[in-house]
Amino acid sequence: MSDNAIHVSAGDAPLVDRSAEGGKPVTVRRGMALARLAFRGDAVAAGKAGAAFGASLPLHPLAANCVGDRAALWLGPDEWLLLARPEGSEPANLDALARETFAGIEAALEGVTHSLVDVSERNVSLMIEGAGAADLLNANVFLDLSLEAFPVGHVTRTLFSKAEIVLWRTGEESFVLECWASFAPYVEGHLAEAA
Repeated sequence: MSDNAIHVSAGDAPLVDRSAEGGKPVTVRRGMALARLAFRGDAVAAGKAGAAFGASLPLHPLAANCVGDRAALWLGPDEWLLLARPEGSEPANLDALARETFAGIEAALEGVTHSLVDVSERNVSLMIEGAGAADLLNANVFLDLSLEAFPVGHVTRTLFSKAEIVLWRTGEESFVLECWASFAPYVEGHLAEAA
C-alpha cells in the first residue's frame, strides 16, 4: 500500500484536473476524512505512543512512517501528526476510530508526560498527483521539491503562500498537503489558479 492510500477518497471529482491538457499532467483531489491526533512528548513517550498507535513515530527530521491504514508524520523534535483511516465512510466510524485510538494511546502513556489532542475536524488533506505536481506546488510553496532535495517519504511543516501546511511526498509524482479546514478554500483556489 502506498503512503497516500490512507488519504484516498473514492469517487470524488478532482478539484484540478490537468491530465487531458498539454503540459505536465496534474490532478488535485480532496482526501477522505481521517482520524487525526496531534501528539507531543519525548522519545520514551513517542515509543510508547507508536506501539499503541500501530505505527512507530519517526525520531529523525522530515520523516514519515506509514503502516497499513495509519501514518505518523514528524513535525518537530517532540511533535507528530498521527493519521488513521476508518474502515467505512460513515462519520460515526471516524468518531469511533478517533476515540478508540486516543484512548489506546492515553492508556499506554499513563504516568508519562505527553500531550495528545484530537484534531480530526481541524484538518483536511489534498492529494496532488502527476508529473506536474511539484511544479504546481512550487507556485506557492517556496521549497526545493526536487526528488534529490525532497525525496519520497519526506514531510515538513511549511507555508503555502500565507497558509500553514504539512507537506508529505508520498511518491515520485505525488504529495499530500494537510491544511486547516478553514484554509482549504484559500489553498484550493490558489492551486486551481496556478494550474
